[in-house]
Amino acid sequence: MTTLTLAIVVAFVLGYACIATESLTKVNKAAVALLMLVACWTLYMFDPLQYLTLMHTEYTGGIAGMAEKVTTIIQEHLGDTSTTLFFLMGAMTIVEIVDQNGGFNWVRGVMKTHSKRALLWRIAFMTFILSAILDNLTTSIVMIMILRKLVADKQDRLIYASLVIIAANSGGAFSPIGDVTTIMLWNKGLITAAGVIMEIIVPSLISMVIPAFILQYHLKGELQMPQMKTGAGESVGDFTDTQRKAVFVIGVGGLMFVPIFKSITHLPPFVGILLVLGVLWTTTEVFYRHLHRGHDDEGTQKRVSNLLSRVDMSTILFFLGILMAVACLSEVGVLAALGEGLNTVFDGNHYLVTGIIGVLSSIVDNVPLVAGCMGMYPVAATGDMAVDGIFWQLLAYCAGVGGSMLIVGSAAGVVVMGLEKITFGWYMKKITWIAFVGYLAGIISYYFIRTFVF
Repeated sequence: MTTLTLAIVVAFVLGYACIATESLTKVNKAAVALLMLVACWTLYMFDPLQYLTLMHTEYTGGIAGMAEKVTTIIQEHLGDTSTTLFFLMGAMTIVEIVDQNGGFNWVRGVMKTHSKRALLWRIAFMTFILSAILDNLTTSIVMIMILRKLVADKQDRLIYASLVIIAANSGGAFSPIGDVTTIMLWNKGLITAAGVIMEIIVPSLISMVIPAFILQYHLKGELQMPQMKTGAGESVGDFTDTQRKAVFVIGVGGLMFVPIFKSITHLPPFVGILLVLGVLWTTTEVFYRHLHRGHDDEGTQKRVSNLLSRVDMSTILFFLGILMAVACLSEVGVLAALGEGLNTVFDGNHYLVTGIIGVLSSIVDNVPLVAGCMGMYPVAATGDMAVDGIFWQLLAYCAGVGGSMLIVGSAAGVVVMGLEKITFGWYMKKITWIAFVGYLAGIISYYFIRTFVF
């Protein structure tokens, strides 16, 4: 490893450390990720010729064509990254539209029960299903808001909130649109929608059911629920009950349609998500056009053009910074060398490699981990490294579910931590071992599925 390569790695590691300690530094991780991107590629440009001859053996332009070649390489990486970013922006906007216009209100009615344990199982399965359709971050926010209206006791709510984290991460792991890491793998063509759903759904379900089974014994007695007011003509904001249902069906149904659209047209997934966003946007505009003028001022605030400002751009910029910084590591040959090293140490045992990656994802962000693995390991025509091979499917499972082991290990955990003020120590003492048991059980079940079923 040359001195320049070492400097690029150090810049990445320092940036990564600042991202992992965001709660201590109080510096937004998106800002750090963008600085890391610029630092890595700026260092790369000190002597790009050594990397061009190393990683692009076909390059013969010498010093004269060096800048143009590097620009082309960066644009190619940016194009790959943009497909993920546009997918995320579209999905986040669709969920925001459905949520702001009352599309999720029906979920609260489904939860109605007086049994604490019955509520726990309903929360678990509802979170699991919704996170597969939406995403684990959005689902966690929706479920915590519902819990606040259903559970008054703070200690009980901490148990429910912890299960929301586990169920959201498990539900997102088997769906091509349920977690950022699976979106990345799917966009890159490393897994297919049918393949990951068919083979990972059982391990994901097990990783949720076992912790739920253990956590139910922390809850005793009956739950006193507040009375809910419902009515056929009730409206939220300006939409009627029928219009809210239409928004929900188009939004959530559209998200489920995206994998089908991809298989029919063979277009990238972000094209399908933009189709759904366009249809939903048009539908809501038609609804608002027919509203009484007296409601125009209120309705305007929930129109898509205004809701776009609520999309978390810091998250989008964080992914941009991370993915492009990882692309730089790939271009200097570090990821390929690291992948070979892991294979050598663990003798090509992909269960151990991905299992360790999953544990690491509970400590640091799983996005750069998965992005790194995508750069470390080339896709093979057949075997474990082929499309829908053991390695890529296990990576989707481990990176998603592994984040449940620590409360800072996933986007769902971080947002629930903020909403419910769960401390790192309480979660580690009460929940970490439970999440770890479910995580291991899911890996074991996947081994039996791949060995005896597929």
